[in-house]
Amino acid sequence: MLIMNKTYHCIQFPNPQMELKEETEMSTLRQDADRIIQAAIAAALPDQAVKKALGGRSFAEGRVRLVAAGKAAWQMAGTAAELLGERIEAGVVVTKYGHSKGPIANFEIWEAGHPVPDENSFRGAQAAIDLVKDLTEEDTVLFLVSGGGSALFEKPLVPAEELADVTRQLLACGADIVEINTLRKRLSAVKGGKFAQLCAPAQVFSIVLSDILGDPLDMIASGPAYPDSSTAADAKAIVAKYGLRLSPEALALMEVETPKRLNNVETRITGSVRQLCSAAEKACRELGYEPLVLTDSLACEAREAGAFLAAIARYKADVDHSLAFIAGGETVVHLTGKGKGGRNQELALAAAEGIADLAGAAVFSVGSDGTDGPTDAAGGYVDFTTKAALKAQGVDVFEVLRENDAYHALQKTGGLVMTGPTGTNVNDVAVLLLRR
Repeated sequence: MLIMNKTYHCIQFPNPQMELKEETEMSTLRQDADRIIQAAIAAALPDQAVKKALGGRSFAEGRVRLVAAGKAAWQMAGTAAELLGERIEAGVVVTKYGHSKGPIANFEIWEAGHPVPDENSFRGAQAAIDLVKDLTEEDTVLFLVSGGGSALFEKPLVPAEELADVTRQLLACGADIVEINTLRKRLSAVKGGKFAQLCAPAQVFSIVLSDILGDPLDMIASGPAYPDSSTAADAKAIVAKYGLRLSPEALALMEVETPKRLNNVETRITGSVRQLCSAAEKACRELGYEPLVLTDSLACEAREAGAFLAAIARYKADVDHSLAFIAGGETVVHLTGKGKGGRNQELALAAAEGIADLAGAAVFSVGSDGTDGPTDAAGGYVDFTTKAALKAQGVDVFEVLRENDAYHALQKTGGLVMTGPTGTNVNDVAVLLLRR
């Protein structure tokens, strides 16, 4: 069950009638935002998608074993277990800390580190490797993949300390998910199609919940069971682009090509950010807004996206009916400070300046998995009062953004969106509301 943050910040105005009007507008906007978030995430849960992928599916007479990796791994594995029951001989589930919802019969469940892999990431991956050993051509590995699997499902070919360092370097320099995964594949014994090779000669039936724009199957969770389209030349170019510090051993792995063909894999895509945007669009319409999906491929700096939505708000400030502008995708943050936050919180806060004093305007952005960066928030919410509320507390939005400290600023205004782990992971959705 999703639990939304419904704490509202109320600014003191000298006119009591104006105060009441402003408070009502703020409350209504936040309530609308929470309803849109809840509807969007509910529509993107993997349960129905897994059921659809497995519906009418018959496996060979051999054994069926399950491996699930990613932020949605527990939810996907639980659904598969309900459908197939004892047909699944055993399973291994590797998900993010706090994302498991209890035991599943005959399954090992591992919670591990994200976005930086940790020892449990390695142990969970090894448990999965052990599970698929000595299988035959008659056997099947049911492989359930979701976003976050790159960090959660890992057997590194370099020391763990270096793998963590490379990951941190990539996150800090603003590398996108495709660039990050291109390097991860070459530093891993299970990514870039290598896990499917470890399953051979067994067949792999892979069900994938996409968290990458365009649904590139070789990049979701770094493609453990899909042929790799990236090349050694691509990997070396990324290293040069960001000036990454790699050991001679890691640099040598950049030269090694990954599998380009796999003959034992069948793959089904189950969900994506497009579904998330469509559900948000429907929810906005039901609440009385005229919705417009701007894109489901948002990929830029979080601050730029927030400023752009605010610019739309100013352009449409004089409209006489309620509007909603929706953008799905995944932004990036270039770290310049040492604060606390995530891309969705930063996007929302970056809009606060531009929508200040635009009555009825609000911007929110959330990660569908319920976690935004290394925080307990799913994202952030601001409205036309947020800048003034922060100023009254001595907080400057520009300085906060420079320190990448959106979490603490939004905490002061009740602007953190808290859902808890949702059981899905299909990118982010950002929404501009103009209520009339």
